[in-house]
Amino acid sequence: MSEMTSDFFVQRLKAWGVTRIYGYAGDGINGVLGALQRAETEGEGIEFIQVRHEEMAAFMATAHAKFTGELGVCLSTGGPGATHLITGLYDAQLDHVPVLAIAGQAETTVRGASYQQELNLDRMFSDVAAYVQEVSAPAQARHVTDRAIRIAIAGREVSVVILPKDVQDTPYEAPAQKHGFTRSGTGYSVPSVVPKAGDLERAADILNAGGKVAILIGAGARGAAPEIIETARVLGAGVAKALLGKDVLPDDLPLVTGAIGLLGTKPSSDMMTECDTLLLIGTGFPWAEFLPKDGQARAVQIDLSPAMLGLRYPVDVNLHGDAAETLRALLPLLHRKEDRGWQDEIEKGVIAWWKVLEERAMAAANPVNPQRVVWEMSPRLPADAIVTSDSGSCANWYARDYRVKAGQRASLSGGLASMGAAVPYAIAAKFAHPLRPVVALVGDGAMQMNNLAELITVQKYWRRWADPRFVVCVFNNGDLNEVTWEQRVMEGNPRFPTTQDIPDVRYARFAEMLGLGGIYVNNPEQLGAAWQAALTADRPTVIEVKTDPEVAPFPPHLTLEQAKGFMSAMVKGDKGIGAVIADTARQLINEVKG
Repeated sequence: MSEMTSDFFVQRLKAWGVTRIYGYAGDGINGVLGALQRAETEGEGIEFIQVRHEEMAAFMATAHAKFTGELGVCLSTGGPGATHLITGLYDAQLDHVPVLAIAGQAETTVRGASYQQELNLDRMFSDVAAYVQEVSAPAQARHVTDRAIRIAIAGREVSVVILPKDVQDTPYEAPAQKHGFTRSGTGYSVPSVVPKAGDLERAADILNAGGKVAILIGAGARGAAPEIIETARVLGAGVAKALLGKDVLPDDLPLVTGAIGLLGTKPSSDMMTECDTLLLIGTGFPWAEFLPKDGQARAVQIDLSPAMLGLRYPVDVNLHGDAAETLRALLPLLHRKEDRGWQDEIEKGVIAWWKVLEERAMAAANPVNPQRVVWEMSPRLPADAIVTSDSGSCANWYARDYRVKAGQRASLSGGLASMGAAVPYAIAAKFAHPLRPVVALVGDGAMQMNNLAELITVQKYWRRWADPRFVVCVFNNGDLNEVTWEQRVMEGNPRFPTTQDIPDVRYARFAEMLGLGGIYVNNPEQLGAAWQAALTADRPTVIEVKTDPEVAPFPPHLTLEQAKGFMSAMVKGDKGIGAVIADTARQLINEVKG
């Protein structure tokens, strides 16, 4: 039998190093599924992971790219299957990781006929993808596949290959050596990118002149931890972390101030308010109000993407380059600061902050303080653990109370901040690193949205994993909690039960019904034992914690406007605010900045 175009396509993916595809079957992509089956029979297969929804496939592809540094791949049929991919692909785009999406399509012979499930997918994907192309002839498959993958890897972008049903099942014809054809090849190696010597010298002059240097790192600083630590020590600086850079440096370093922004820490906020020099490394942190005021600080930025340079702050010197290599070139030009007063002050603030967090975590709540859930998790996590978080109020506790150690990995939907990503992220992390324990932190709203269904995916595959440690921790508070607090603080409105109440579901029981472990916690004293049991269980386990929705996920400092909103919600009769932990609320209100 002659080789089908779908067979060539699968073999081309293998030639590029693809080992795993997340997806869901459908008639529009059956040709490729048949090719995957034939390759598997011949011992040359690509692992296919069947998800419960195509959006989850795209999230898993994104997480695969984040946790491995490799290309993530997802697959769907055409029509609704393809439209379902969009959210997860935007997650990859906004967090700058390479993902290839493969989508089926109606036959070429009916294109333009409003045929069933026929959509103009190339137009639909054109905003999310750096490269998108529909293959209309077998000879086109080679260069479309090669170009899509090379662009995705090189630019840390999304690429989409669309394959009509009839093209998939047409015998493959290699491109001819004549006019009207092009012959491409596989392979790409990421280059070393280092700024010019003159730019490095100008950057060093600014950093050497600074008396109070602050460093802000993001996901683009990954792999540069030794260089960042040495730079901070030479400059006498503190290091704040954007949320996607949480695992770049461990939180037990005294010079690490923790997260920045709405989910950030007081030491990070204070450092940005008082610094006179700012070094940005691999970050696109978006919130202007948490960065120094215009004219307050001279700034240097390092980023591998020129599109991100000078975008968030008026930078004096932009350094286009890889974080680690640029810092290695920059370090010999930096002068060690003799006056360590600034760094000493930062370190004292960090020590005090961890004590504050412990006090907040241990404060009484009704029934369980959500901060304590994560506080109790941190010391019990193995050194090689991987932690994912969903969006929502649980991300606050992930950002502040999870004390990440060296060697641990962690991530979440950053730029998109999408609900429903934690469990698919965790599944992809487990497939990528089957010997490492994985934990997902999830709010009940996100759990009901789509994470609950992906427990079925866990049930299907967990026995393949060499190590069964896989924990999903659900914060069950019956409330869309992050939005509730946004209604109160940002809008000055009382909680709106019509939009905020969500059903009380027994998540632990659902896990048990699937043959997984389930632990229910409604007493804070049970948390330590629950974490210990889940992290040593012989199967994936759901910890369901009945948490207090009235523990406020406030930013590190309330502005006057936010404080007014908070008080306005109280005046308008928001009964829930009266149950806020009094000490926490009083402390934060007293810190109001105009």
